[in-house]
Amino acid sequence: MKDKNIGLIGLGNVGSKIANSLIIGGYNLFIYDLEKNKYQKLIKKGAIKSSSIKSICDSCTVIITCLPTVKSIIEVVNGKRGLSQYFNKKHLWIEMSTTDEKQMKKLSQIIEKKGADVLESPLTGGAHRCEKGNIGILVGGKKKVFNRSFPILSKIGYEIIHVGKIGNASTLKVVTNYLASTNLVSLGEALMICKKYGINLKKSYHAIRISSGNSFVHETESQVILNGSYNINFTMDLACKDVGLFNNLVKKYKVQAKLSPMLVKIFDEGIKKYGPRSWSTMVVKLLEDKSKTSLRSRGFPSILIDHKKRRNGIEIKII
Repeated sequence: MKDKNIGLIGLGNVGSKIANSLIIGGYNLFIYDLEKNKYQKLIKKGAIKSSSIKSICDSCTVIITCLPTVKSIIEVVNGKRGLSQYFNKKHLWIEMSTTDEKQMKKLSQIIEKKGADVLESPLTGGAHRCEKGNIGILVGGKKKVFNRSFPILSKIGYEIIHVGKIGNASTLKVVTNYLASTNLVSLGEALMICKKYGINLKKSYHAIRISSGNSFVHETESQVILNGSYNINFTMDLACKDVGLFNNLVKKYKVQAKLSPMLVKIFDEGIKKYGPRSWSTMVVKLLEDKSKTSLRSRGFPSILIDHKKRRNGIEIKII
């Protein structure tokens, strides 16, 4: 194990799950977050608390960031006491958030000037799959750096694909999140038609599941919508950020997209009504409230659980 000491900055819904996987994977994990109450559970499992970004850089060769906003990533990487102040040629920065490709390129250049390595490795496939290390990972960066990082990534996710240079993975992550958000809104409308028509919603769920209209979003997020918890461990502010990033790309490349601007408006309405920390699936509740009709059905879980066993990650090689 070349890189034994791993630093992790950001212990939110996803970051805490990444931390757990790295501890299980046998790494010495050093953790840092501005919210001190997030430390205790991980320390009990074997994580080591770091007092500052400098401390985590002094202790580790690899630093992973998993942060909620582009602004927070910029501050952690290039602020007055950011990673760029302490990095040298032994270090590797792995960014695992969903971020703006333009900023990712800019920050990677700053870090590489220090002689350090950089990878963008956003996670995709649902926070519940991150719990057992079965989530997918999109990786952008130099192939030799990908090879260095693979033993670490293989403890965090299962299907791992190297997609080329820095910027590619960030863009693909924004694309996949846009597709998931679009599917979520359309599923809400589809389930509402079933409800209004009088079709049993449990039967409707399974009919869609075995049909050509099925999707990963339906098999997962539709369940917690029908339960009424809406809990997918992904918040409205993050969804708004992601659809906004996609719409920025639409504008940048002058794509004559019709759905993207509509989706931005729908999620903006959701965050205004339910708040930034509401679950992103509550965008469907907008339709329920306006229709004065709830989409509830018995027999669906309040939270999503990955029932597959933890597996070592594999590289998806494209020839």
